[in-house]
This record gives sequence, structure tokens and C-alpha cells, in this order.
Amino acid sequence: MTRMPLLLALGLLPILATTACNAAGPDASGQKAPATAAASADQRPFTATEVSRFDQPWAMTFLPDGSLLVTEKRGKLQHLDLASGQKHEITGVPKVAYGGQGGFGDVILHPDFARNRVVYVSYAEEGTLDTRGAAVARATLALDANGGGQLKDLKVIWRQTPKVSGEGHYGHRLAFGPDGKLWISSSERQKFDPAQDMSGNLGKIIRLNDDGSLPADNPFASQGGVAAQVWSLGHRNVLGIAFDANGKLWAQEMGPAGGDELNLIVRGANYGYPIVSNGDHYDGRPIPDHDTRPEFAAPKVTWNPVISPAGLMFYSGSLFPQWKGSAFIGGLSSTSLVRVAFDGDSAREAERFNMGERIREVEQGPDGALWLLEDGSKARLLKLTPKA
Repeated sequence: MTRMPLLLALGLLPILATTACNAAGPDASGQKAPATAAASADQRPFTATEVSRFDQPWAMTFLPDGSLLVTEKRGKLQHLDLASGQKHEITGVPKVAYGGQGGFGDVILHPDFARNRVVYVSYAEEGTLDTRGAAVARATLALDANGGGQLKDLKVIWRQTPKVSGEGHYGHRLAFGPDGKLWISSSERQKFDPAQDMSGNLGKIIRLNDDGSLPADNPFASQGGVAAQVWSLGHRNVLGIAFDANGKLWAQEMGPAGGDELNLIVRGANYGYPIVSNGDHYDGRPIPDHDTRPEFAAPKVTWNPVISPAGLMFYSGSLFPQWKGSAFIGGLSSTSLVRVAFDGDSAREAERFNMGERIREVEQGPDGALWLLEDGSKARLLKLTPKA
């Protein structure tokens, strides 16, 4: 089957905007997992304790002192002292293009943060003629004695190319790998065809040096230009990337109707979107499944009904020893926390916990607790600890 023409894809954007940006929230796919699929509160092996609240939080990361940085989609970076409960805004954040799925995105630390105090942030950035695209910047975090602070010497080191119209599917999740490289998820901005177009970096997983320069060993380095950034292609909307204990990169991907995915990311691989998907277009037209085109890398897990995945982390702590090596994914439309178990390169959903609210982000704390951020205004920060 030939790839969907770009003009046809653009014609479907109103459908996508209605479905993917419905009243339930900007990333809901319009499908709900069955209520029986998730363990109820009294069946959960953990206690969820509210720690703080945020306005449309999107991502979080722990500092070495145990405090927490939290991004808020409207364009704020908050510093939370967990010991005192005090929350202070960090200034110097870049201007964000807020709207739809766009705004302030991820925040991570440089691997040598304890020495250099360098952090990385992602966000939606305005272009010309009503266009937008994701950007990634690095800066030095300077905290003050009161718990506030600022981002100093902020420098943009990567941008989505090209900037396009619309307010969906930025992706812009960040991770550092065991190789010390910076990895970025660049979603296809609801434009379909760019995921297969190597003249741009939409619909790709990106690999850079920590200063934004290009590693010479990237799989398409010899092509030069934007292609030299690319590690893998054929992605839709990647909202979580994380490395497992063996150094393998995994990515969860919000698919079309009935097509959410968890993928093992392989050097130079093409994951097929929009040519293949285990979901269908929002207007009901089918997309050929992955098994019809074996040249494309197939997902290790698919969800139908979808979970609308958000955030991804691998658990390595000791508070929940039974979960060591598992991955956790937040569920937006499924209002759940999903645990994925692994056997080598194979994966399966092992458990699903009903959280009653859309889950935007999941992280592991320094003590091995699980931390969740709900989605939306007045969203709770939850700490999950084992039941007594």
C-alpha cells in the first residue's frame, strides 16, 4: 500500500484535532480501556499520597539533593523542596508556544550535573506564518538560598525541522543514554508523511552529543544535513523514552485509533508510520498492520483499546522488589498506571492500576518510591509507597 498523500493527511487534521484534543484533554485518543482492566484502589499494592499540586504539569526530574523540578505546560519551571513542601519558580525559562498539545515540555539533568549544573528543557516554539515546532535548550541551573533560582546561559541546541502549522504531536521527550548522548523524541506533528521523509526530523528519534553537535557514528551521518541527527524513523507521537538496565532504548508511542505502541528502538530502523500501524485512521479507514510489511520494525506491545501513554521509566529500586526491571507508563485516557514486564526483547502488559485521573508522568524517586504527576489544572503530585 502506498503512503497516504500529504494533502489527504492535511485534510484529516480537523478529525485528528477533534479526536486527539477532545474535552478530556489534549492527548486523549477518544478510546477508554475497560473498567475491568485495571486493579481498583483496594487491590493496589501501594498507597498513593498527595505531596503537592501543579498547573498542567508535564514532566519532572529529581535533583541530587532529593528536591524536584517540575515543568508546567504554560511555561513555568517549579522547584519543589519535598522536605518543607515549599514550591518556588525558576526564572529564565524560554518563551513557549502554549496551545493544544504545545507548551513547556521535558526537563532532565546532564549526566555530570553534580559538577556542571547543566539541565536540558524542551518546549514548543513559535515560528513564522503561524507555524510551530519543538526545541531543546541547555542551561545552567542556579538555585538561590530561598529555593528559587534561574536558568542561566540558556542556548537552543536543537529544533524540529521544518516548523509546521497546528498544535499537536511535538513529542520532545528527552533522555541521556549510557553512551552519554542526548536522545530526543521528535513526533510527526500530525502531518503523517514527514515521518518517512529524511529531509526533515519529524517522526524520528534523534541522537546528539550533549552540546547538540552530531555524533559521527549515527546511522545516517553520511547523508549529512538533518538526516545525520536521526537514529530511527517512522514514528507518530512518542511521549516517553527510557533506557533499560541493559542499555536498550525503549519508546512508547501514542498511535492512531487503537494503535498505541511500545517499541524497542534499534539503530537505523524504520517503524513504518504512516504506511503501517496496528491502529486505524480516526475516520475509520484501515491502515495495514505491521505484519503485512515485515521490512518495518514492529512494536513489542500494542494497545487496543488504547491507553494514551504518557511518560516511561524503568524501575530499579528496592521498595518494590517484585517490580525491579519492569517499565511503568502513565495512562491519559485510560486514567491508569501500566506496568510492563520483559523477557529479553519481548514485552507484555503485566498489571494495570486504576488511578482515577489522567496520568501525565511517572518517575522513580531516590528512595525507590514511584512518583506520578496527574494531568490538567490542580494536578496532584503523588508518591506511591508499599502498603503496610
